[in-house]
Amino acid sequence: MENLLKKAYSDVSYISGPLLFLENAPDLAYNSIVRIKDAVGRERGGQVIDVSDKVTVLQVFEEPSGLDLSTTSVSLVENVARLGVSKDMIGRRFNGLGEPIDGLPEVVAEKRLPIGGAPINPVAREKPEEFIQTGISTIDTLLTLVRGQKLPIFSGAGLPANELAAQIARQSKVLGEGSEFAVVFAAMGITQREVTFFTQEFERTGALARSVLFLNKADDPAVERLLTPRMALTAAEYLAFEHDYHVLVILTDMTNYCEALREIGGAREEIPGRRGYPGYMYTDLASIYERAGVVKGLKGSITQFPILSMPDDDVTHPIPDLTGYITEGQVYLQRSLHTQGYYPPINPGPSLSRLMNNGIGEGKTRVDHKNVADQLQAAYANGLDLRRLVAITGEDALTENDKLYLKFADEFEKHFINQGNEDRGIDDSLSIGWALLSTLPKSELTRLSRDHIDKYYGSTMDDFWGAAKQSL
Repeated sequence: MENLLKKAYSDVSYISGPLLFLENAPDLAYNSIVRIKDAVGRERGGQVIDVSDKVTVLQVFEEPSGLDLSTTSVSLVENVARLGVSKDMIGRRFNGLGEPIDGLPEVVAEKRLPIGGAPINPVAREKPEEFIQTGISTIDTLLTLVRGQKLPIFSGAGLPANELAAQIARQSKVLGEGSEFAVVFAAMGITQREVTFFTQEFERTGALARSVLFLNKADDPAVERLLTPRMALTAAEYLAFEHDYHVLVILTDMTNYCEALREIGGAREEIPGRRGYPGYMYTDLASIYERAGVVKGLKGSITQFPILSMPDDDVTHPIPDLTGYITEGQVYLQRSLHTQGYYPPINPGPSLSRLMNNGIGEGKTRVDHKNVADQLQAAYANGLDLRRLVAITGEDALTENDKLYLKFADEFEKHFINQGNEDRGIDDSLSIGWALLSTLPKSELTRLSRDHIDKYYGSTMDDFWGAAKQSL
């Protein structure tokens, strides 16, 4: 290794954007970290992203201006990209390369781990079964997040995905567990205004005390964007599998990550796939999303909340399309709810959590949870259908029951979906659900058992708000 550190390679044949093409460098292996020096002695970091018999391709981590073919030299730093990890990372802010940006000293690393991660043996994976409470009624009640799950949020331009991400990071917790809970938050390609928002939000609410932040700005090199989620997941794996933390990883915005992937692919002159994205984008996204789960014999876990913006609100776009194949459900943010001023504007209709049934019920949330969720979904869907019918025929053609369902849909959006920045426990969310269902006749509640109806039916919103005020 000493000889390799001293050896410099200078046969640069071609520079294209952030890519540098190097000849006669047989000792450089795929994923190696290198140091690139220009004519005036300025050094930049880089990584080997392609190796062949004749050419080695490097991606430059910083602005490549000033590099030229005749005076640029390359030397090996590490045989693979690594992150120095420690429990002291909690409460700290880093850039996309894992360098501190909070004005504090470098973290004293307990280990230096490859950012590619260690694949989880499928045989060693435990079935995700533990409920994670996000404090968001629509998610906790209807789209329950389970420890070890990967549940993406499908957003759109102008929708409050960042605000929702910060709220989930602030409120999330594992109920009834002795293990510690931590949040690893990775933002990719965000503006300076968004950096300020996340920094102030985490500091103001105290969430920073249990969080690790990786912030990659829009004016940072696109190459750094590809490393950011892997840096974050490496920190998460260390906390989860070596220090028994339950770690929630929030990745925003995966669309910016995929745009960087497309940009680098274009610079490498690769043959494009759908809409210009690389053909290997599915595999690349899977290498990120699959770094979640629960491992047999280990107390910690990693749960993922990737957030992506659908271009033109198109769910068939390659990014949400491929993400939907890999992950276990999706949470949709709806523009029409947002324009009405409802927050968070989560549309439960097309949203889904495929592992929800594993993490709810007696001993986990509440015995009536599943039936209440089914009844709320059915009643809301009926109300939406009637809302569309009224737009054509008017309300005169409706029966009394139809009018109740129409009102239910309005009240459901106003009181259940629209909760603002309030942190609701699962019992509070279910109580609001029962209060709304109690506006319908008992004969319409076909998905609820008679015992549950006898116990909970008849509660009102006033009952809930009165209890909530007393608890405050």
